[in-house]
Amino acid sequence: MQTDFEHPVYSKNVIEFVTVAKEFCAWLENTPNLPRREFVETGRKMLPLLYIKASVLPKTETSLEDDFLEKFVTEEEYQQVMNAIQFKMGPYNDYLEVFTEDMQRSVEPLTATISENLADIYQDVKDFLMSYRTAVTEIMNDALLELVSNFEEFWGQRLVNVLRALHEVAFNGENIDEEADETDQLEDNRNTEDWLISKMQKKWQDDHKEDREEI
Repeated sequence: MQTDFEHPVYSKNVIEFVTVAKEFCAWLENTPNLPRREFVETGRKMLPLLYIKASVLPKTETSLEDDFLEKFVTEEEYQQVMNAIQFKMGPYNDYLEVFTEDMQRSVEPLTATISENLADIYQDVKDFLMSYRTAVTEIMNDALLELVSNFEEFWGQRLVNVLRALHEVAFNGENIDEEADETDQLEDNRNTEDWLISKMQKKWQDDHKEDREEI
């Protein structure tokens, strides 16, 4: 196995990306412990930095003969990250999607979710980090190659889409704290109860209308 420290995987740009990527993964893995506002604010600062660092990564050629890279993020771990983000964002998880091929063929607005897109990015970035930790140059090289390819074709666009959504959440003028969700839910429950009472009253009045007319 190659151990040439002049190899691109040991370059300054890659090392800096690894540093930011670790912070990105730690942020998402800590989602349940963060207040929503802090989660959103961290994302608004983290995502542009991750995008910049990914944009300057070097492009390499395949080193592994069998072209096989181990995947480390399991389906269960993916779901845990996605579900935690979905729960954290609550009513702010969905957003209108505009940068997708399906949008060109659809007459209806398309929606995407912050949780799914962030989980997709997490999966690629975490797999790269775990491969990089092997300290085997050939594995690190091919993991970097795959990461850059996926960034250009897949998760780079998702990253900027999520950043747009988080910006809207942060500056929409609403109280985005979780406590506000509880208040809104109580108000919705009250409105529903009022509607049910009104419906019951109307039904009672209709049922007794004939009796009143006979009197």
